[in-house]
Amino acid sequence: MDFRQLRYFLAVGEEASFSRAAERCFISQSAISHQIAKLEQEVGAKLFERSTRKVTLTPSGVRLMPIAAEVLSLEARALEVGHEPRGSIRITANMSFASQSLDAISRVRERHPNLDVEFVIKDFTDRVNAVASGEADLALIRGDVDRPGLEAIRLGIEDLVIVTSTRHPLSAFSTVELGELAHYPLLLPPRNSQVLLHRVVEDAFVEVGRRVRLGPPIASDHTATLEVITNPRAWTVLYAGTAADTPHKGLKFMRETDHRLRVPVCGVVRSGASPTPELEFLVQALAHSIVPAATTAPARVRDSGS
Repeated sequence: MDFRQLRYFLAVGEEASFSRAAERCFISQSAISHQIAKLEQEVGAKLFERSTRKVTLTPSGVRLMPIAAEVLSLEARALEVGHEPRGSIRITANMSFASQSLDAISRVRERHPNLDVEFVIKDFTDRVNAVASGEADLALIRGDVDRPGLEAIRLGIEDLVIVTSTRHPLSAFSTVELGELAHYPLLLPPRNSQVLLHRVVEDAFVEVGRRVRLGPPIASDHTATLEVITNPRAWTVLYAGTAADTPHKGLKFMRETDHRLRVPVCGVVRSGASPTPELEFLVQALAHSIVPAATTAPARVRDSGS
């Protein structure tokens, strides 16, 4: 008995056909039939019932199927002994980072072809918890963290884009000052679900000596862009990365004149841990691909909470 015979036996059992098994194993049907006959002779039992319409396992064949699968699995593991172990990096983020991370992940795989990179979607709290527990190596967030055992690596700064309806009184402009927006209601999700956005906008208005006028909070099953279309005197803000993937029909996208509406983009890692060369290269690649204005040399930043 050899591994080849067990591989052919498993193929016939799974395909329930000698011809399909032969195609799967890239050999002739007569060759696979010959090897199965030799295996039956060695085990001393018939393994298949053959008819003109179908092939079925005998009771002996049924008992051999899991054993054959286990033996072939052990063969594969034995052959891996001579290979270098594959490393892995697990990134956790939300969907807004997905398309922006593809270039960085591709560059890392080119540099380290044996590295497995996994990208897992989680909300903010679950991302931070995943890094703290060791479930993930890196979490992508906007803002900073304030938690023992974790630190943030600044990847760059992302602008907030101001969005209005094309019927808004200010929609004729490509840039706008915060003071001009003070007269119009700002539509955002509830503060407890978007603390960072609320804080950044409120702080920016304080800088110019004005107070933001908040409209009714956006419900969880509504989108900010549709809300401003139906409320043409209102405005909202989107992260630049999100705005780039948002349909523009009926909307006007504007920049704030003095660039006060900006948020840090960070990678959260466990503090005190020695990063692998692969993780360090990934962080550098992310700094160039996630945020167009990212710093070229990521720096550790003080945890300031968000």
